[in-house]
Amino acid sequence: MQRVIEELLKERILIIDGAMGTMVQTYDLEEGDFRGEEFRNNTIDLQGNNEALNITRGDVILDIHKKYLDAGSDIIETNTFSANSISQRDYGLDDYAREMNIKAAQIAREAVDEAVARDGRERFVAGAIGPTNKTLSSSENVDDPSFRSISFDELRDSYFEQARSLIEGGVDIILIETIFDVLNAKAAIVATLDAFEELGVTIPIMISVTFIQEGSNRTVFGQTVDAFWATVAHASPLSVGINCGLGASSMMANLSELSRISNSFVHCYPNAGLPNPLSETGFDESPEVTAREVAKLAESGMVNIVGGCCGTTPNHIKEIHGAVSSLPPRERKEGRSGISELEIVPPHGISDHHHAGCTHPPHEYSTFAGLEEYSLRPESNFTMIGERTNVTGSARFRKLIEENDFDGALHVAIQQVRSGANIIDVNMDEGMLESVACMEKFLNLIATEPEVAKVPIMIDSSDWEVIKAGVKCVQGKPIVNSISLKDGEEEFIKRGRFVKTHGAAVVVMAFDEEGQAETIERKVEICERSYRILVGEVGLNPMDIVFDANILAVATGIEEHNKFAINFIESIPKIKSLCPGAKTSGGVSNLSFSFRGNNSVREAFHSAFLFHAINAGLDMGIVNPGMLTPYDEIPPDLLKHVEDVLFDRSGDATEKMVQFAEGYQMSHSKEEEELEWRERGVNERLRHSLVNGIIEFIEEDVEEARNDFETPLEVIEGPLMDGMSVVGDLFGSGKMFLPQVVKSARTMKRAVNYLEPFMEESSQSQKFRGRVVLATVKGDVHDIGKNIVGVVLGCNNYEVIDLGVMVPAETILDTAEDVGADIIGLSGLITPSLREMAHVAREMKSRGMELPLLIGGATTSRQHTAVRIATECDHPVIHVKDASRVAAVASNVIDSQKTVEFVEENRIMQESLRKRNEEITGKSIIPLHKVRSRRIGFDWNEVDIPEPPFVGRAVAEEIPLNDLKEFIDWTFFFTSWDIPRRYPAVLEDEEYGETARNLLKDAESMLEEIIEGDLLSARAKYGFWKANSDGDDILVKDNSGNVEACRLNMLRQQQDRGDSDYACLADFIAPIESGREDNLGVFAVTAGIGADELVNEFQESGDDYRAIMASLLADRLAEAAAEWLHKKVRSEWGFPDPEGLSLSELLKERYRSIRPAYGYPACPDHSEMRKTFELLGVGEIGMSVSENNAIIPAAGVSGLFFAHPESRYFSVGKVSKEQVVDYSKRKEIDFVEAESLLHGNLGYFSSD
Repeated sequence: MQRVIEELLKERILIIDGAMGTMVQTYDLEEGDFRGEEFRNNTIDLQGNNEALNITRGDVILDIHKKYLDAGSDIIETNTFSANSISQRDYGLDDYAREMNIKAAQIAREAVDEAVARDGRERFVAGAIGPTNKTLSSSENVDDPSFRSISFDELRDSYFEQARSLIEGGVDIILIETIFDVLNAKAAIVATLDAFEELGVTIPIMISVTFIQEGSNRTVFGQTVDAFWATVAHASPLSVGINCGLGASSMMANLSELSRISNSFVHCYPNAGLPNPLSETGFDESPEVTAREVAKLAESGMVNIVGGCCGTTPNHIKEIHGAVSSLPPRERKEGRSGISELEIVPPHGISDHHHAGCTHPPHEYSTFAGLEEYSLRPESNFTMIGERTNVTGSARFRKLIEENDFDGALHVAIQQVRSGANIIDVNMDEGMLESVACMEKFLNLIATEPEVAKVPIMIDSSDWEVIKAGVKCVQGKPIVNSISLKDGEEEFIKRGRFVKTHGAAVVVMAFDEEGQAETIERKVEICERSYRILVGEVGLNPMDIVFDANILAVATGIEEHNKFAINFIESIPKIKSLCPGAKTSGGVSNLSFSFRGNNSVREAFHSAFLFHAINAGLDMGIVNPGMLTPYDEIPPDLLKHVEDVLFDRSGDATEKMVQFAEGYQMSHSKEEEELEWRERGVNERLRHSLVNGIIEFIEEDVEEARNDFETPLEVIEGPLMDGMSVVGDLFGSGKMFLPQVVKSARTMKRAVNYLEPFMEESSQSQKFRGRVVLATVKGDVHDIGKNIVGVVLGCNNYEVIDLGVMVPAETILDTAEDVGADIIGLSGLITPSLREMAHVAREMKSRGMELPLLIGGATTSRQHTAVRIATECDHPVIHVKDASRVAAVASNVIDSQKTVEFVEENRIMQESLRKRNEEITGKSIIPLHKVRSRRIGFDWNEVDIPEPPFVGRAVAEEIPLNDLKEFIDWTFFFTSWDIPRRYPAVLEDEEYGETARNLLKDAESMLEEIIEGDLLSARAKYGFWKANSDGDDILVKDNSGNVEACRLNMLRQQQDRGDSDYACLADFIAPIESGREDNLGVFAVTAGIGADELVNEFQESGDDYRAIMASLLADRLAEAAAEWLHKKVRSEWGFPDPEGLSLSELLKERYRSIRPAYGYPACPDHSEMRKTFELLGVGEIGMSVSENNAIIPAAGVSGLFFAHPESRYFSVGKVSKEQVVDYSKRKEIDFVEAESLLHGNLGYFSSD
């Protein structure tokens, strides 16, 4: 298969498909589609979890694949972007990840095989592996930058299951895509190579990175294009390229660089331009525009594979196919001049995906990487490896680590880089340290410091477990220091394979089973043997091998040691001659151990030795760059003594050197920090500390600033906020990255914490600048961005109430009201979250809330916020582009002196955006007359229409709370507390069991208090009326059955449903023209009588826990009352539930009849509830409806009962202006009011 694909890629540009998620949205799927029978009992909403469809609606996925194949795709991706156990854990489906991948591969395989059978043209299935919602390169905890929420091994295990399942399912290619954290990608690569080895197969790998900042050549976590290639090249990918994040035109610069440096084929599948939620696909480019921009890449000779990512459809792929079909593919580089002289043929092993006999390594020179690439080129200067971050070689560094002062230890690394170190050596080998933990913590901390993280890391230890742990913490291409033949060939080969699989380079010591090499002959012999094993058996790239031929101490007084220096120097050219491509290194400080304490002499030894060793061919060395003196500046008398020792020129050279050193003092410039910025004014110093994340001087400078301002708060709002604004500008322009922003936030927090006691002393009224409620909206499990926002706000002295993920609007607003929030912030990543944000805005207006609403997340935009969300309310709604800007926005909306101007500017901007988007209509909306002609059809002569037990309203009923206990759905109770497990299994859950049991105990205790004390009342009103449908209306008759009592106006689906029907609730009631009389049930229940008083009582006593508990129990009792009443009605109406129906089955609606409530997707207009409230006379049970159509009390439910045996729930979705006009006429209200009532369902943009 590898050869077939390669030959095709040489002949023509291949086409990869477009966006799966974009296409799934066009099928108007509902929650039930995602659940199917398989997941019907799952306690977490699954809508939006597209990978679940592989199991529940494989027909939809198959249909999408076929559409892309028909459009010209040569490669189709499996629907498995998030089909890994980590991502699926958020939905409670982690145990189904394997099945999702196998079925996805089988579905794609079926589509491809059918297409190939049809026309004989080769096509391929790529198993898609996405980045997960976790990151290995960043901390979500500003107080502990070294914290990681997941380990490399956990991520690798999840990816391993996915890769193995995809291969077993029949994919032709593994596609690791949308890489924003390259360390995550390394885990995926390791997992894939391990899967190859376990299954005994090898298939091609495609690797695809994402850049999100236009004009920047760095990933989200700061890695450059060339560093990315250096990090992943060991996988020998079939192709490497770029996808997602940006449109084609914005990818050209980075793609050009990748095409220039890569020896793989190159791909590109961009988004359809930039996000634009106002368009049909969520992106702003038409198929023609995207194809034109992609064709420019092809015309420039950059690509072998093209296609589309977010927002692209089969129409985009069809246009791309047409635009590039006549253009030649990029010519892959087949050789490298830097390696041509080696004449080494790497073995065709399990992780080598080029053809047998391939001799072209991925780089021309030895290359390593941190956030930036570092290559050892012929013109390069000597490579200095900083040695001071080594507990065995630096007493200061060891003391810092032992005292757990990792910030101080990080400063040592910073100073090494500033002093000229090209690579940092990190060693934690000390008997009293937990070396693995210390290595992991320090390397994780380095990842947050770009000044250090930019250089490659050398992971140094004599403990192999420490080295393995370290390799798994580094985003770039590290260097392992070291391996040797000391423990025999078997262990040497095992460790060499680890190095290769994990994409590292390696230092190989001149050490074998017989011991350390001291003579020239032994050094050369061991290095040559090691080289042949690593290159010939392991298959390691020779340019990833660095030999350390042992720099040993001289001037020890032992005669056998006198030639150690000259032996090392003379062995270098011999080793490099016999081991082509390999490099040489050594630990320089070992040389001068005899003169510890005399730094002047040690510096002279190091400088003189390096001068000669470099001339002999030494490529790099572990050395303190701050302890080197230019060779020409070593005093002649000192230099003579030093070189006499180095070259063993006389038998008494050591004795003379010792005598000379005792009296020698040399003026020496000690290691100093670059502290010119400390001479600036205090405001400038504060800004410098914030921008660079420096905490050493922040308290000192804040204290000085405090004396310059009248109040501590002025320090925060002045120089500190000014500094954070600079951070925001740098981040927004792509010159600063997330780890740096978090580091800046930590510095800000340190400053604010220092000021807090003085704020209390000065009797300032508020400890916090403001209170912010943050949430990822209902239906969305992504929270990285929200967490960062919370960190930044917290560090800017805002009290943050973070409600987590999948938070319903009611919880967000209840919390905001309960805590007296100043701001509400909403986050979301998936497209459905945009609608939920608009819903929150509407509910805020309904409640009369005037708080500023901040909107953020990957799919949001200024345009969508202005047109779809800001129009839903009267209070300010502000789109926040990224986390670094949120503090400034929060300050502007809270500060009374800034608010008016800021809000007005925002309003003018949003009004301008709305005008530019007037009258944009959705292309997927089908004309009203057509959807009405395709309503749900029944043979009404055959439909069973049962007679109700009575006609009219029933007497008001008080429902005993004891009767409702058995109907309580405790699963949703626990979900409300962010415990995503099903009841009763949650009580024994390993993770949540203890908490759940305690919570249930408290809830049951309070429930007993409520029942015994009659603290809440549950009441119901219901009735049955004769009814017929009249078009899309339900005509409800009075008790006589002859006079119209009211007309319930319903809406019909209009979004394109292919061959399916277009539903309206009126379809489940017999039409007038059928000649049959039907019946409709109407109900309203509440369990909220007394709830407000009870909640207020708890709040006033400061018991928020019990206040929330009471509110949740009232809600659960209201829902239980609706279930209780529906069961009662089904029995009275003549179709009782089957015997033995469990509570679980009851709650999953395994019975005849539906009870859509107002606000449900099938009847979204809450105002229709007014008609049924009047019909029922709900005032008798203490219920009413607010001016904005909200039920009072809040713990209430009202809706309709349908008896039709085929009645079902559905979502109306988007409707056209034509239907809104029709609806306003049927409802006898003006058009503007109708638009307001249906705003969330408008398939166009209203004129306001």
